[in-house]
Amino acid sequence: MKMQTSLGFVPLVILFLKLSPSALAIDPPPDGGYPGGNTAEAQNALLSLTSGMYNTAVGFDSLVLNAAGNFNTGVGAGALLTNVGDPTTGDGVENTAIGAGALLSNSAGSRNTAIGAFALFNNIGGDGADGSLNTAVGDSALLNNTTGGSNIAIGHDALHSNTEGFNNVADGNVALYSNTTGHKTRQSVFLHWLSTSPATTTRPWAFKLATRSQAMATSVLGRESKARLVSTTRRIFAMLTLSSRTLAQALTITSRSD
Repeated sequence: MKMQTSLGFVPLVILFLKLSPSALAIDPPPDGGYPGGNTAEAQNALLSLTSGMYNTAVGFDSLVLNAAGNFNTGVGAGALLTNVGDPTTGDGVENTAIGAGALLSNSAGSRNTAIGAFALFNNIGGDGADGSLNTAVGDSALLNNTTGGSNIAIGHDALHSNTEGFNNVADGNVALYSNTTGHKTRQSVFLHWLSTSPATTTRPWAFKLATRSQAMATSVLGRESKARLVSTTRRIFAMLTLSSRTLAQALTITSRSD
């Protein structure tokens, strides 16, 4: 009987909270919400907005020129500063910039992700996929990229000099620093370290990599991928007795073949 009484009391409490004025909104209410699902906070943020929707600008001059671009996020002073946006052509939409000056020069590039001060700073964009689909994580990563697309740079100054290169992968600080227009180039600072470190240092890392590969294959991936990763794991274990340089080369070949 007591249980029935308490259960019947719960809806009354919920109803009271819904009707209570203090439960309707936080106090003071947020002052950065605008029509079209847009959020702007700080001086000149989203200053030129006309028809753009679902944009978030936090920081001085963030998304200041954005007029029609949709689904952009700029957090930091000058983030996505020159992005204008045109959803009819797909230009200047769905970009994410977190950090002062991140994607500052972007005008037509779309679906870029820049995390770090001045990441993708000079990215402009252009026709088609030019200046789009880039991922830069780290201070000044892909700093000089203008129309290059589908690049991945992780680390301080990774792909720093890239301007028009496509489909490059740089993993680690200053990885592929001097690449300008090269395509489909890969460099991993970790693999470079692996190839130059003593065997006593590299073997524990190789052991961990092999163990993680097998664990992933068992718990996450499908049967075909599992078989491939297990095969890779066995090959890595077999090479643990080799020199560190040979092991690094084998890992590089394995990653490319997969």
